[in-house]
Amino acid sequence: MRRIRVFAPAKINWTLEVLRIRPDGYHDLATVLQTIDLHDVITLTDADAISLSISGEAGMLGDSPPEANLAYRAAVAFRQRTAVRRGVHIEVEKHVPVAAGLGGGSSDAAAVIRGLNTLWDARQPAVNLIEIAGEVGSDPPFFIAGGTAVATGRGDVIEMLPDALAPSILLATPPEHERGEKTASMYGALSPAHFADGYVTIGVREIVQSGRMIVDDDLNNTFEHITARMQPETEMAMDGLRAQGYVPHLAGAGPSFYLLLPDGAGIEGELSSRIRDLGFEPRLVHTLSRDEALRIEEL
Repeated sequence: MRRIRVFAPAKINWTLEVLRIRPDGYHDLATVLQTIDLHDVITLTDADAISLSISGEAGMLGDSPPEANLAYRAAVAFRQRTAVRRGVHIEVEKHVPVAAGLGGGSSDAAAVIRGLNTLWDARQPAVNLIEIAGEVGSDPPFFIAGGTAVATGRGDVIEMLPDALAPSILLATPPEHERGEKTASMYGALSPAHFADGYVTIGVREIVQSGRMIVDDDLNNTFEHITARMQPETEMAMDGLRAQGYVPHLAGAGPSFYLLLPDGAGIEGELSSRIRDLGFEPRLVHTLSRDEALRIEEL
């Protein structure tokens, strides 16, 4: 019985600009995304039907039916698109905090799609895998690409970039009881006054393509305009760090945030302590290249 292991990395956004509301009710985005080395582990095993089990830091996912899980839905979508008549048992080992703005569920879905392409020898090109991922949600398509990429449309139009040059990152996530599925409410709280023009994303794309190091001044996130109203705990923590001279950046639509760590500054320990004092959990992470992000292992 064949088994494979697929790594499902979390992401941060170097930029996240919301441009407008689309006629279909979604929002048009311009964002530069980046995989990081915090990851879930997906194990796929040949089976007669599609089934799912979750372990690790499952949080609220542990109480949800399998059919509601993006990883399960990804397997269904892949089988329907490719007309494969096989099953799979999906084991999801959670390490990426749930509902934290880090894309863990979307990455799990993409990992299942990539993994089934190997497990079932479906030989689908990346463009087809991205289309299937787009049927599952707006965020999974990026994780088919991995590494550094620009996403436009509702997040499902992907332009792969060279791997970004960036410093180490200190990620801060709130405790589970202060998280929850807030992305839809964050989008709903935006008004046209908050919409951007996409030029920051264009600028970061050029920085990445030129091989320059990403720095704080390059980054922008539309949702930081409404964090104080929608996620006050996150805003208070970020404000506390700003008052101490640090530059926090919201991760996705929140409630996590991150800070760039200048190489050799030696501030990781002190900054981690300050983040804990603010009620958040610090994690030192690093950017993940495309090759690393798309790793699949035979078991």
